[in-house]
Amino acid sequence: MEEGKSVPELYGSLVFSDAVMRERLPKDIYKAVHKTIENGTHLELDVANTVAAVMKEWAVEHGATHFTHWFQPMTGLTAEKHDSFISPDGAGGVIMEFSGKELVKGEPDASSFPSGGLRATFEARGYTAWDPSSPAFIKDKSLYIPTAFCSYGGEALDKKTPLLRSMAALSTEAVKVLQLLGYKDVRHVLTTVGSEQEYFLIDKDLYKKRKDLLFTGRTLIGAPASKGQEMEDHYFGVLKPKVSAFMHDLDEELWKLGVPAKTKHNEVAPSQHELAPVFETANVAVDHNQLTMEVMKKVADKHNFACLLHEKPFEGINGSGKHNNWSIVTNTGVNLLDPGKHPGQDTKFLVFLVAVISAVDRYQDLLRCAVADAGNDHRLGANEAPPAIISIFVGEELDRVLKALESGSSFEEGGRVQMGMAPMLPHITKDTTDRNRTSPFAFTGNKFEFRMPGSSVSVANANIVLNTAVADVLSDIYEELKDVPKDQIDAKARKLARKMLTEHKRILFNGNGYTDEWVEEAARRGLYNLKSVPEAMPRLISDSSIALFTKHKVFSKEELMSRYEINLENYSKTIHIESLTMQEMVRKDFTSGMVAYMKALSGEAAEKKALLPEAACRMELGTLKALDEASGEMAEALERLDKDTRHAEKDADVLGCAKYYHDTILEEMEELRAIVDKAESLIPDQYLPYPTYGTMLFSLT
Repeated sequence: MEEGKSVPELYGSLVFSDAVMRERLPKDIYKAVHKTIENGTHLELDVANTVAAVMKEWAVEHGATHFTHWFQPMTGLTAEKHDSFISPDGAGGVIMEFSGKELVKGEPDASSFPSGGLRATFEARGYTAWDPSSPAFIKDKSLYIPTAFCSYGGEALDKKTPLLRSMAALSTEAVKVLQLLGYKDVRHVLTTVGSEQEYFLIDKDLYKKRKDLLFTGRTLIGAPASKGQEMEDHYFGVLKPKVSAFMHDLDEELWKLGVPAKTKHNEVAPSQHELAPVFETANVAVDHNQLTMEVMKKVADKHNFACLLHEKPFEGINGSGKHNNWSIVTNTGVNLLDPGKHPGQDTKFLVFLVAVISAVDRYQDLLRCAVADAGNDHRLGANEAPPAIISIFVGEELDRVLKALESGSSFEEGGRVQMGMAPMLPHITKDTTDRNRTSPFAFTGNKFEFRMPGSSVSVANANIVLNTAVADVLSDIYEELKDVPKDQIDAKARKLARKMLTEHKRILFNGNGYTDEWVEEAARRGLYNLKSVPEAMPRLISDSSIALFTKHKVFSKEELMSRYEINLENYSKTIHIESLTMQEMVRKDFTSGMVAYMKALSGEAAEKKALLPEAACRMELGTLKALDEASGEMAEALERLDKDTRHAEKDADVLGCAKYYHDTILEEMEELRAIVDKAESLIPDQYLPYPTYGTMLFSLT
């Protein structure tokens, strides 16, 4: 903790927050900014000039010398170009200046960012536009201004623009329905998000010795350690001192930036951990999650750790996800997904609950597209992550609520839980649902937890689809109810909810999502099972997808096509880099270690035979034979992988190329890995030029 500062004093100290604006801006300017944030109205230049002057003054007071428009291109990362505040004064000195024009608009070179064909390579001009709904902050002596990013023609080249559009679409449709239901004081709604972030920490010096981690984020070869996660002793375990120190510093750095880091703990796999924030408006939550990932890596570096955000950095143990906790809140402070004390009697809650259920069923394929990523393909369907099949878990009580709604019967409410029947322990209120760790989309009290996003990606895509899909269903609900007389609206709304539930209840599943029986059952229900990126991505440009996103003005058809192209290209590029890295590691690193050990082992066997002529040398000769056989198999596997990777480079069709990488290259990489890992298990650590799983995963003492 900074000396002399309490947590409340530290929190948001580097953020140009609402409190700072209220204190420093003239009242009329402050009201104008708030009007822009709440109603989406245009910010006049004179207002922007005043805000810029005050923002610059505040930033300089906090040590800032530069400013940057911070944006989120379709790389999935963030981007920034820094300009200083200095301006020559004509007398050999400088003054610190920052105008309203510089605040609201930037002009970065857009030519090197992916566009998926939205513009030609030579069309370099792009624009960044200030997003006043996400507060500016100071990092590394620069004022960071969250912005949207678009092409010269106005097409969205980023994640923020369609997210803001989707939030506006949901607000518009939700307000119309709420007004019909009698909630006349509701003027807008917001989606709130809390993104739990899982990650691994390993020793940085060990990390630097692994080409696969450096180049791809995951280990491409590596025999399992003798101990993994089977004892389940790491989950919620005592934090090791070095890890605790890292987490303490991480919290402080995030708190300064206004990121509400709340929960920290060990996760299931060795060296795996989690950070969870308090809920925020979706737009700010997405910005803060991107910031969290950046700060995690920087703080880890200071502690001589490497922070791994890949979805599956280690084979055979749990990968990392990013659980997207999502809800809808009105401007009057009402959470529309809060069941309250009497969920069976709350028409508003039932309508919005069924709207979400219907949206997830109707657009399950697009939700799968939203989390489609080469890294996430390794994780989805494994025992630590939900399957690739979308389904909704609502829990025992809500299941009974929905069954009562469908049948038209009354609902009997639940009670309390007694802790182990011990008399000294308090009775506690029972939640409306249990937790189902196998469900991709689970109701967890007053929100839905979408558990499919991968740990390394922006959660913008998931929330864009969720917002737009629910907006679409609410639009249909409004059309059905808009002409119903006021005295009949409650009964008609419940009847409509009952009809929609009957149509979409196939998506509800409260059981174990990991079983083969569920896969078979899901197929009978007609649910999608899109196991890989090449299988999923064509759904993004389907007629139903184009109709959805263009209707609500979230994406144009061209913007959807660009994202389709970019995602498939990134998938192929990722596996291509992995293939080349793996080949290099096996040829140069692993082979040298294996040959050195075989040479040493041959010498030991010869010495043993010389000393003991009758010695069988069975162990030495058996190991040598196994390694020699592995060497031959490796050579053949490497030759196939090299030839087919070169073939893949020539495929110009993005979908065909992605399928080839998935069906051929990945399969050949897995075959080569199996050979290498088996051989590695026979070789002592000192002969391997890279650290093993056991060394990396249990290095943080």
